[in-house]
Amino acid sequence: MVYAVVRAGGRQEKVEVGSVVVLDRLAASVGDKVQLPAVLLVDGDAVTTDAEKLAKVSVTAEVLGEERGPKIVIQKFKNKTGYKKRQGHRQDLTRVKITGIK
Repeated sequence: MVYAVVRAGGRQEKVEVGSVVVLDRLAASVGDKVQLPAVLLVDGDAVTTDAEKLAKVSVTAEVLGEERGPKIVIQKFKNKTGYKKRQGHRQDLTRVKITGIK
């Protein structure tokens, strides 16, 4: 079994060929191919963490679509001062399908 750990959007994700992963928003349109930098590669019993060897590894993915994450509600309140603040946020995300690990 071959899988890799890639760095995407400040986080690390474990990916295999054919898996669908949701990442932070990428500057790519639907159908584009993107390269993701590998941090770790596991090929059977061989585990690769050497930076020079990982520079030769390419993890390719195809962008499936853009979406938005769940709404996060931020509330601030200070007692006895009349201060209340309410704010919301939805993160922009990109859904990708891993097409190859070479």
